[in-house]
Amino acid sequence: MAGSTFGNSISITTWGESHGAALGVVIDGFPAGLKLSEEDIQLYLDRRKPGQSKFTTARAEGDKVRILSGVFEGVTTGTPISLMVENTDQHSKDYGNIATAFRPGHADYGFIEKYGLRDYRGGGRSSGRETIGRVAAGAICAKLLQELGVTVCAYTKSIGDVKIYDFDLSERDNNPLCMPDPTAAKKAEEYLEACMLNNDSAGGVVECLITGVPAGVGEPVFDKLDAKLAQALVSIGAVKGVEIGDGFAVSKTVGSINNDKFRMEDGKVTKLTNHSGGILGGISDGDDIIVRCAIKPTPSIAQPQQTVNEKHEDIDIEIRGRHDPVIVPRAVVVVEAMCAIAICDAMLSHMTDRVDYIKEFYKK
Repeated sequence: MAGSTFGNSISITTWGESHGAALGVVIDGFPAGLKLSEEDIQLYLDRRKPGQSKFTTARAEGDKVRILSGVFEGVTTGTPISLMVENTDQHSKDYGNIATAFRPGHADYGFIEKYGLRDYRGGGRSSGRETIGRVAAGAICAKLLQELGVTVCAYTKSIGDVKIYDFDLSERDNNPLCMPDPTAAKKAEEYLEACMLNNDSAGGVVECLITGVPAGVGEPVFDKLDAKLAQALVSIGAVKGVEIGDGFAVSKTVGSINNDKFRMEDGKVTKLTNHSGGILGGISDGDDIIVRCAIKPTPSIAQPQQTVNEKHEDIDIEIRGRHDPVIVPRAVVVVEAMCAIAICDAMLSHMTDRVDYIKEFYKK
């Protein structure tokens, strides 16, 4: 299927379907010499796997990763890294009643119009399980970034109208909603419980903080760093909007406030504010990169809904199966992974931006 590959210096290609035998990813262009184990990757996959709270699907997948190639004696070899996760708890019968119906909020109709057929079992390639490959690849890129002094950290900023006000990152993993604010997390849980009682779902916002990226990373035109981050995030199935820095709020301010003033501090160029979110003109400015994305409510809900079937008849359906009442908490690590992949790719590309960089590398 076209469009399953992302990246230039490092490219990832995800494969597999929600109810197929397995899913995975092939990572090409990754440098040799990084210590890597299945446990490094599993830490990230465990953050997105289902069945961890009442706010996630009850699908009981262990999501255990296997490294098939590209690693020898615990070190990357520079050849394509292939990773696989087997599906073990598919309930394809749950989708029998929608085999010929277009589920509202899903990609069913688009797939039929594009290909003339579709895998109705859980959405096939458009399922949230496709993100397994992204998270596995992101775990590897994040480990390389750590070697370069770069950290990538995502968290839930809001669910419905409930927003975080305090920020304590150590709290993120202490609640099922991945909110770095325990008070907001409690309110969000109450909001979600009300949604679930009504057989409804909720959306929210995930924010990602990227620290340590040096100035000069990114391209000035079509491959702007913020454009690549936006592409990486909008490619996640549930994402419907992306903001960098102040985002849409810049439309309500003025230049004298929105412009980040430059100053020298300890011999380095710094900024007094960070409205830009760490990117100016498509190129990193050395400040923290701040990106956030809007996650839509889970489209699979148990309420009766109007739709159309493949015979173009008006019908009503009720969607069965095991579905997340909110996608946001499990999307946190997916956002983190895609940001890590985009930044890692851009930083490796930056190594050849200047002749002096190349000469320094090949200096004998």
